[in-house]
Amino acid sequence: MSKNDSCTGNHEEKIPESYQKYLDEIYMISHKRRGGWVSNKELAEILKVKPASVSGMLDKLAQASLIDWTPRKSIRLTEKGKKIAKQLNETHELLRFFFENVLKIKDEKVIDKISCDIEHHITSDVKNALKDFLSNYFQ
Repeated sequence: MSKNDSCTGNHEEKIPESYQKYLDEIYMISHKRRGGWVSNKELAEILKVKPASVSGMLDKLAQASLIDWTPRKSIRLTEKGKKIAKQLNETHELLRFFFENVLKIKDEKVIDKISCDIEHHITSDVKNALKDFLSNYFQ
């Protein structure tokens, strides 16, 4: 199962969806990089926004202690940011699995779109309930 790079998520801490989108993208890119460092340029290209917009959001993420970053330097998630991004990824994967294997949806684009649309509304309680359901459903 692959994760659509433009997904966002919601968590009990009420982190804005726009922050979540950036955390998710940083997390996905960092797994392809030695040391987990990501550049402003990479984020701008993937998110299809101007580098100045990325810098503004990175400043907010740094102030929220979600990333390690100083202007004109590479970016890395803090432990707090990494935890949120991992939760987003896990929620997305559970939703994808549900749509593919329970509802038997075959269209990958549809699966990614609905997983991304729903992902940011899932709390940890809902995510855990879905995980339990899937575990019991496929016993």
